[in-house]
Amino acid sequence: MSQQDVMLVAEVEGGTISDSTMELMGAARHLAERTGGDVLAAILGTDGSSHAMRLAGADRILIVDDPLLAGYAPQPFLEALEAIVDRERPRVVVFASSTLGLDLAPSLAAKLQAPCIGNCRAFAIDQNSFKATCSFCAGKLMVEAETEASPTLVNVLPGAFHPAEQDGRGTVESVPVALGAGAICFEEMLPADAGDIDITQQDVLVSVGRGIQQEDNMEVAEELAEALEGALCASRPIVDQGWLPATRQVGKSGMIVKPRLYLALGISGAPEHVEGMAGAELTIAVNTDPEAPIFETADFGIELDVMDFVPELTEALKRKKVAH
Repeated sequence: MSQQDVMLVAEVEGGTISDSTMELMGAARHLAERTGGDVLAAILGTDGSSHAMRLAGADRILIVDDPLLAGYAPQPFLEALEAIVDRERPRVVVFASSTLGLDLAPSLAAKLQAPCIGNCRAFAIDQNSFKATCSFCAGKLMVEAETEASPTLVNVLPGAFHPAEQDGRGTVESVPVALGAGAICFEEMLPADAGDIDITQQDVLVSVGRGIQQEDNMEVAEELAEALEGALCASRPIVDQGWLPATRQVGKSGMIVKPRLYLALGISGAPEHVEGMAGAELTIAVNTDPEAPIFETADFGIELDVMDFVPELTEALKRKKVAH
């Protein structure tokens, strides 16, 4: 136990640890390296030990198993977390910006009379002060929050941190907690249709905007995405026209992505879109407008019509594959 430890609250979706939890692991490791504390992972459910290996990047994995935690209900989850925080006294507790995280974090903060900071995309910390950079209004407003309180509770924006490497250091501990059922009880999970691919998990994304001109040209962009062994996504205008499903939309009202390569084709670069792709390792923008805001975000920019650029690049990639 150390007051410099960082605890993440794991979430189980569809019988496995969620992708957002793995991003929390990256956030927690980032903080713990600066505080000198350990990373603690709290798993609340009915069979936490079966998920422990996925969280092996934590130093300690704290499991609370109880039938009342079979599905999310506010009171038992809140009681379990309060007991763990009281026992471990972590410096920071990180939650996903998910349905569960956005419900639990402020509720726990109220019980503990601790600060809760939302929409966090970056952190800085020393022995006395925790600082968070928070994004609001589609990235148009950035807020710097600072507190010396311990613990501090934080909701982390999706895509803000890369998942941490799983190095197998974690020890597993069972935490006994007496829970009450509460007024709201879990009965049944009704999952959405599986449907489309998850663009947040892709290394390469080919993203199209108004510059694609017409729906028939989407096939050309899809062919380029296949040649790059990536996935096709889009800005909001393309989704609004029904040319791609909402699951392919990048931006504030869509998905936040962090691919290795983001190829922005005919996208102007509105703040709402940039917030969703700003974490890409390499961004290449193609646009006919030299004043397009996307060029301020991109690592490389090409002033060219998308429909002149895309077929040429696709053919070049195909020739290279044949040559090899």
